[in-house]
Amino acid sequence: MNSNHKIAVICNYELQPGRVGGMDYFFWMFDQKCKENKVAVDWFFPNKTEHGNYSHLSIFASNTQTVESFFLEYCQKNQSNYSHIVTHFVELCTPFFYKINRFSKAKIIAVDHNPRPLKGYSLKKKVEKKIKGILYSKYIHLFVGVSKATQKALLEDFGFHLKNKTIVVFNGINVERFIQKKDFSSHSNFIIASHLRKEKGIQDVIEAVKNLKEYSFTIDVYGKGNYELTLKQMVHEYSLGEIIRFKGSVADLYERYAQYDYLIHPSHGETFCYSVVESLLSNLPVITTRNQGNVLGLVEENKNGFLFDETNVTELELVLRNILNKEKAIQDIDGKSISKDFSLEKMVDNHFALIQENKL
Repeated sequence: MNSNHKIAVICNYELQPGRVGGMDYFFWMFDQKCKENKVAVDWFFPNKTEHGNYSHLSIFASNTQTVESFFLEYCQKNQSNYSHIVTHFVELCTPFFYKINRFSKAKIIAVDHNPRPLKGYSLKKKVEKKIKGILYSKYIHLFVGVSKATQKALLEDFGFHLKNKTIVVFNGINVERFIQKKDFSSHSNFIIASHLRKEKGIQDVIEAVKNLKEYSFTIDVYGKGNYELTLKQMVHEYSLGEIIRFKGSVADLYERYAQYDYLIHPSHGETFCYSVVESLLSNLPVITTRNQGNVLGLVEENKNGFLFDETNVTELELVLRNILNKEKAIQDIDGKSISKDFSLEKMVDNHFALIQENKL
């Protein structure tokens, strides 16, 4: 790899000073890994920030433009010569990739973090995606799914002719940071750690909890998002303010998981699901949805957590009621067994290997 090697990373990912998650750490460590190997990286985000290690990154912010259109304009104005262009959280198989190909010979790697709707796409949308897969997939040299479920969904969306250029690279977590839960005697303190969006299913928890007011327990909700006001209005309407408490975004969840008894993750759609992995790494049992929240298949019924069907409020209520009645409990779990597959270092190394010249 020569000294003038340069890549671009395009991320449709808003940078928030109050939120430091797994992807933030990945961006910082990947940038450092590239610099150590004399690879320059230009980062394209919707906005710019200097919290954490973002001050060390070469960031170009799209601001009012989409990050895709901003990147195209930037490259055309500056005649940038990238060896690789990597996308994160960008819609796949669109004219954007064709337009890159018109002025750049870079190898394009598209990482798929995008959740799918719980009930699937409409027939019209399915046909559109198949057509886009035929028209535009040829301009993407490698597709990367963050889980096997994502890889499967990607092929179903855009066509199984992409199988030979589709791989899985798991997201990674800084596993050494997490404090391990040791006391399993309490069963009344729950945590939700999630972006507050409708597809995360937190409204299902509120609907379940409104029938459990006779119990003494708390649910602390960490996160921000566009569904926050609706969720707070539901909590107010059902007079659940003493049970469900909104804590905002924090940077030290890795220390806080161990203070709780269970994570609740009622998601309707996931590609990887950081909070489930982080909880298990902290020895914190998980209550999550059978297919979406458990997209990685890490939660085993009655062993390290409990499962319920997506959107099934009645089933979730029963799970919580059984725990609060002490009829069901997880007494101990060991999250160390999964750490080797989901380390941040492994993720960084795997992604760096993709931009080495002999890999594509």
